Amino acid sequence: MASSADGTITPTPDGTGSRLRAEIEGLREEATRQRNLAHRRAEFWARTDIALGFPAALLAGVAGATGLATADARIPAALLALASAGFAAGAGFLRSATRCRANKRARHAWATVEGRAAVKLTQSRTTPADLAELLEHRLAALSAYDGEDPQPGQPSVTAG
Repeated sequence: MASSADGTITPTPDGTGSRLRAEIEGLREEATRQRNLAHRRAEFWARTDIALGFPAALLAGVAGATGLATADARIPAALLALASAGFAAGAGFLRSATRCRANKRARHAWATVEGRAAVKLTQSRTTPADLAELLEHRLAALSAYDGEDPQPGQPSVTAG
């Protein structure tokens, strides 16, 4: 491995440069898998949000209309209202809209890791700083599930 004055490492027979490239390739592959997984999860939670939210809204409207139609329709209206409340409670408990947004953030963050790793692999020389930068973006992608759009270089967890 030859190291120049600027810190760049070029592959030599001892394999240090190739190990660095292998790590970057591994990060790119992980990012691809995680991006695809986050995409599938975002789609699932979006469907779940619609599957619970739409019936809740529809049943609430029908229950109100049924209850106002006649006095004899109180029991069906009450049953419809209970079903609507059940759907709404399920949607609130699962927090599907929040989970969908978190997975969309994660999908974008993993795509950033994947893209940056691909760029690093096209370069003839890689440095340990390149790997460190990618690992920083990986941490941001991992924390994207929890918070509000974490940015590389900023702390992802606050002490409290």
